[in-house]
Amino acid sequence: MAQDTVTSDDKLWAALAYLFTPLIPVVLFLIEGKKDRPFIKEHNAQALAWGLVSILLSFVLGATIILACIAWVVWLPQIFWAYKAYQGESITIPVITDFVKKQGWA
Repeated sequence: MAQDTVTSDDKLWAALAYLFTPLIPVVLFLIEGKKDRPFIKEHNAQALAWGLVSILLSFVLGATIILACIAWVVWLPQIFWAYKAYQGESITIPVITDFVKKQGWA
């Protein structure tokens, strides 16, 4: 099987990375057979960056009522991105995708 072929397993892991960021992306970096798959690598790096940004935002905003509203605003795009990844599509997250690609992580 070619390395560039996107398998259903790749799609599942990419979707899980968005849904359970930053935990699954960290786990994927540790799984030898998964971390070098191009499709997983692309989505995993973006999901991890997004997860870290969302955690930083929650610390900055603190535990307020606003945070509960923002949690939904953050969670909804993650569900959409997970769906798109499961469909085998690439995701473009404003600012984060460019940053991740410029760093050579995806």
